[in-house]
Amino acid sequence: MDSPGRIRKLSILIPVYNEIRTLERLLQSVLDAPLPCERELVIVDDCSRDGSREFLTEFAANRPNIRLVLHKRNGGKGAAIRTAIRHMTGDWAIIQDADLEYDPRDYARLLVPVQEGVADAVFGSRFLTGNYRRAMFFWHTMVNKLLTLTSNVLNDLNLTDMETCYKLVRADILKNLIIRSKGFDLEPELTAKLARWGARIYEVPISYRGRTYAEGKKIGPRDAVRAFLAMVRYRYFDVVYTRHEGFVILQSLRRARGFNRWLFSQFSPYLGDQVLEAGCGIGNLTELMLDRKRLVCVDLDDFYVDRLAQNYGYLANFRIGRADLTKRADLRAAIEDRPVDSIVCVNVLEHIEQDEEVLGHFHDLLAPGGRVVLLVPHDPALFTGVDEALGHCRRYTRGELTTKMQAAGFKVVKCKGFNRVGGLGWRLSGKVLGRRTITPGQMAVFELLLPLIRFVERFPFHSSNSLIAIGEKSS
Repeated sequence: MDSPGRIRKLSILIPVYNEIRTLERLLQSVLDAPLPCERELVIVDDCSRDGSREFLTEFAANRPNIRLVLHKRNGGKGAAIRTAIRHMTGDWAIIQDADLEYDPRDYARLLVPVQEGVADAVFGSRFLTGNYRRAMFFWHTMVNKLLTLTSNVLNDLNLTDMETCYKLVRADILKNLIIRSKGFDLEPELTAKLARWGARIYEVPISYRGRTYAEGKKIGPRDAVRAFLAMVRYRYFDVVYTRHEGFVILQSLRRARGFNRWLFSQFSPYLGDQVLEAGCGIGNLTELMLDRKRLVCVDLDDFYVDRLAQNYGYLANFRIGRADLTKRADLRAAIEDRPVDSIVCVNVLEHIEQDEEVLGHFHDLLAPGGRVVLLVPHDPALFTGVDEALGHCRRYTRGELTTKMQAAGFKVVKCKGFNRVGGLGWRLSGKVLGRRTITPGQMAVFELLLPLIRFVERFPFHSSNSLIAIGEKSS
């Protein structure tokens, strides 16, 4: 992704099914719409039989900014959008129906939150004040509002128009989402999965010219029932909603805010005011350290770096950058050669083959008397498919971790087990049930039982899931 606020190319995804009466005018409007960037039209004809396919073939010829894909059989709007996503090349994408209900001149309005660098997705709302809106179909409007209210309750949002066609979404997010719907249930599915992703969703008012059924409107009462069922399915039962396996697990952990605070309390007394977070991920612990005088975060994944830059980049005490922890030069550049008094490295070291080399870099970066805080997975016997999905190279023993820290020059102040119930759950989930991910439901149960979990932590009934180690550099 480019820097926040900059959009290079907009992909306009247009599903078509028997729209010969409106196609030419709609496509010309899309091509003429004012945009601050390059555009491409990705048109998917979903096996039209009214001449739309022949018209599109002729229209797209000799137009390099139009990509035309022809379905061999009708699959529905959702299927057409899935095809369009596979063929798009822009860094943002918007869905455009092939009728004339939505005005492409509103693209510029939808792009404002993008240009300001505050949004991951922008919905065009027909119920906020736009330039114009056709008055019609009272019950259709009521059903729309009821579906939006239900979606808001399930996804903890406050949208005014979930069923809108105009959804502008960052391409990297859209390509990572697993979209399963075939028909008009695409709208609730996309909304639910953007919410689960943690996307920053904005709304802007758009114009709307609703058409009658005589004019070709296709959505009906049965689609409302399908939309309601889809909201429940994609919120609670569609566990794997993205191709980014590690992100699913990090998002599940993020929702366990009580657990994150408990974890942070285990090492926060050892932190100073000049902190480097080495391997910040999506920022599950970052948000608990924003009160430090100086907080520098680094990660190897460009997606995570971009996400935190957009979330906290405006703060004067915060700096985020990409760094390979095995490269001392990357780390020195991140901290601008100004020593830090604390390094926090949580659930990162186990991903790196050269972990001893990284510990040596940490020792070099710290000011005299500075401390490193490590949290790593414990007990090689607990290595499961979840570890593989997360990219773990190992799980540590206490002896291995302390030996490696001492070899790097640290005095080991503390090395203790953490989260015995989590270790039991990890064994059950990975060894017995054969799962490769941690679901939001599992973390919700864990969060609910957290007071009991914290109480039984003191009893040695099972191997701890993690080790927390504090190392100090000689002063």
